[in-house]
Amino acid sequence: MRIAIIGAGVAGLTTAKVLTQAGHAVTVFEKAPDVGGVWSRTRRYPGLTTQSPKAQYSFSDFPMPPGLPEWPAGPQVQEYLAAYATAFGLDQLIRLDTEVTAAHPDTDGGWTIMSVTRAAAPVTETFDRLIVANGVFCEAAVPAYPGAGEFRAAGGILCAGTEFHDAEQARGKHALVVGYGKSACDVAVPISEVAVSTEVIARQMLWKVPRRVGGRVNFKMLLLTRLGEALFRYARLRGVEKFLHGPGKPLRDRMINSVGTASIRQYGLDTLGLVPAGQMEDIVRGAIGLATEGFYEGVAAGAITVHRDRTIARLFAVEGRPFAELDDGRTLPAELIVCATGFTQGVPFLPADVRDRLLDERGNFMLYRQIQPVDVPGLYFNGYNSSFFSPLNAEMAAVWIAADLAGLLTLPDPEAKRRAVADQLAFLDSATNGHHCRGTKIIPFSMHNVDEVLGDIGLDIPAPVRAWHWLAPIDPAAYRRITPALIRRQSAPPAAYRSTVSARGAAAK
Repeated sequence: MRIAIIGAGVAGLTTAKVLTQAGHAVTVFEKAPDVGGVWSRTRRYPGLTTQSPKAQYSFSDFPMPPGLPEWPAGPQVQEYLAAYATAFGLDQLIRLDTEVTAAHPDTDGGWTIMSVTRAAAPVTETFDRLIVANGVFCEAAVPAYPGAGEFRAAGGILCAGTEFHDAEQARGKHALVVGYGKSACDVAVPISEVAVSTEVIARQMLWKVPRRVGGRVNFKMLLLTRLGEALFRYARLRGVEKFLHGPGKPLRDRMINSVGTASIRQYGLDTLGLVPAGQMEDIVRGAIGLATEGFYEGVAAGAITVHRDRTIARLFAVEGRPFAELDDGRTLPAELIVCATGFTQGVPFLPADVRDRLLDERGNFMLYRQIQPVDVPGLYFNGYNSSFFSPLNAEMAAVWIAADLAGLLTLPDPEAKRRAVADQLAFLDSATNGHHCRGTKIIPFSMHNVDEVLGDIGLDIPAPVRAWHWLAPIDPAAYRRITPALIRRQSAPPAAYRSTVSARGAAAK
């Protein structure tokens, strides 16, 4: 088939690779001048690093270079993704600086795509299928503060974190960083090294996981294992999970909340007045953030000031100088405001009637397995499953798409899919207190998603390796044979394939 993919980030690249290997003709549209999505040079802020260690933030068949640090910086990740594209011959399939302006469904699942490239006339093309991989972090959300016009007229700079590319922009300025997630803390550190003052406006305190708990144990040994994931209650409990959330719950509680105790002690959060409400297990109800190196040290040294449980009420100017007023009435000089206040997931290129069929009444994406809309034929999504293992989750989703395109999946009927999606959203509402980014965040249930996707296909890694991943960090390289196995399945007799899937399904039940 002729396949159109929108986006050349992690999800778009691995989808292009898998589908090309499956024999499809792929075209990737990317509006940025380089590949990488959130790692593009057009979106990187100073201080940006991966949240997961490099081994876990890798594709199964393309490990990160051994010389990179444990948590690679933004430019290093972009270079890795560019190298991945080159290694698998994707360069010729990607149209950089090309934005899809409209995508209209045709009959039989086909799509008409309209795109525009800088300094060129718009182009209209037809494809057999469309895959949206523009990412759950596609558009930065900047609050509409009252008085923003007056603030800017006085020389104040108000921007999203993804628009702040050089810490030198903060030199000699009074800077505010809005937010308390990983990106807010990441960018606050380099700003504090050059600004006159750096103040973080945090609406809500969040639990942070130390990169090395107690200064020694890499957090991947605690949370990036199957056991670590099992500490959080999933919608459907299996095996050891039934014990951990049943008779073993007191042990489970001590295990997960001990990380919170270690974090308080390690960073002196009680002394700094930055202990979040609740316990570490509540981390799943907000943004799961890795503690930024140098952030708490900066707070302790006075280089960074955190205004906890506060928001900006308005912006204004006095005698030509820009200020911000907080919701408690305090005013702060603010020549630079960097908003690390989250993202929106937008699909403006899709017609309104298609968007209506994609979303529920609350605006959540109704995607089966976080991949397939129930009511829009010929359309898939990838990357709408933000996780600790984003490259691996996206790669396995790409394999699922390839299997479906080949007619190798036996899926529920549309009504059963709708119930499954509704049930998953209801679970995420409960588990995350609604903080699931319109149904697109699956943290901390990353491997559950992988298991469900592969269960549909009838593929898996060897049982001993799965067992090892209960105690050792998940190794994406263990899944490197999944794509080749799917390619072989495409030429297998259909009856033999269905027999294999049925056997796996019975075993899973």
